[in-house]
Amino acid sequence: MFDPFAQDEGKAMSHLVWKSGERECVFKGPIFDICKVKRESSDGRIASFIEVDAPLWVTVIPWFRDKSGVARFVMVDQFRHGSATITREFPAGVVEKGEDPLVAALRELKEEAGLEGGTVTALGNVSPNSAFMNNRSYFYLVEQASHTSGQELDENEQLDVLSVPVADVLRDLGTGIYDNGIMCIALFFFLREAGKRPYLMQ
Repeated sequence: MFDPFAQDEGKAMSHLVWKSGERECVFKGPIFDICKVKRESSDGRIASFIEVDAPLWVTVIPWFRDKSGVARFVMVDQFRHGSATITREFPAGVVEKGEDPLVAALRELKEEAGLEGGTVTALGNVSPNSAFMNNRSYFYLVEQASHTSGQELDENEQLDVLSVPVADVLRDLGTGIYDNGIMCIALFFFLREAGKRPYLMQ
């Protein structure tokens, strides 16, 4: 019988790998495709699984200290069509085909918030939902960027830009208008960086 309290001892996990077989695109959409993939388990089971084929995503955390010395984030408010609600998020977007994620992040920061320059730190990247999505989401911290231009939004994009004290975001993220899960991941990466540089939260 398995032991649910067993500790990770670096055991091999190869028996958990399913080998990929035939792959068929069953839906092509404007922001993602849906594919059907046949896979076989190590014990011989064969089944078809749905895979969302999506582009890479980027999220930028613009951090600055205001004239009073308060650490703040630049954030955007926008209507999200999936939840049909207004959410408050860090600037974010999609990596264009062949584009480097960092280049995409800085492009989104300029397009959405009119910000350029500053010090950039790559915080990491994760699979946003490994159960059925095949893309990755990249996160960057940009410190003390300068306001250089107006917005350059996509045709159907509409958002307001504002600054929020870091302390308020730490308190409220995951509730109310701060309920976008990708933003929670972004804050995790920020907190890990702030563990090395505590002044980011002060």
